Amino acid sequence: MKKQMQQGFTLIELMIVVAIIGILAAIAIPAYQDYVAKSQASSALAELAPLKTQFELMVNEGKTPSLTRTDAGFIGQEAGSGSYCDLTTTYTAATGVGSITCDIKNANPAVLGNDLVMNRDADGVWTCTTTGMDAKFKPGQCS
Repeated sequence: MKKQMQQGFTLIELMIVVAIIGILAAIAIPAYQDYVAKSQASSALAELAPLKTQFELMVNEGKTPSLTRTDAGFIGQEAGSGSYCDLTTTYTAATGVGSITCDIKNANPAVLGNDLVMNRDADGVWTCTTTGMDAKFKPGQCS
C-alpha cells in the first residue's frame, strides 16, 4: 500500500492564519483611520489657502470680505460649500483684523465638526489655529 501525500492545510494551520490576519487588522485599521483624519484636516486647510489671496484683494480694494468658494476660483460649486469646509469670514475694517473659518464636514468623526481658522492680524500676517481638534490630527501649519 502506498503512503498518500498530504494535500491542503490542516485546521490548525488555517486557524493560525486567521489569527494573524485578525491581529494585523486590529493594528492597521485604527492607524489607517488616523491617517485619513489627518489628511482630511490637511485638505480642509488647503481649501482655505486660495481664499487668503481673495481676502487680501478685497481688503486692498476697501471692501469687506465675505467669501464664497466661487471667489476662490472653485467654479461650479455651491457657494459656501466644499469637500470638507463650510466657510465663514469675519473682518473689522477699523483694525484690519479678520478670519476665514472652515467648519469641517463630510469627514472622519475624529475631525468632523472641528474648526480650522486662518486669522489675519492688523499687519496682514496669517496664522492658523484649530478648535476642538486632537493634536495628532492638526495640520503642521496650525497651532
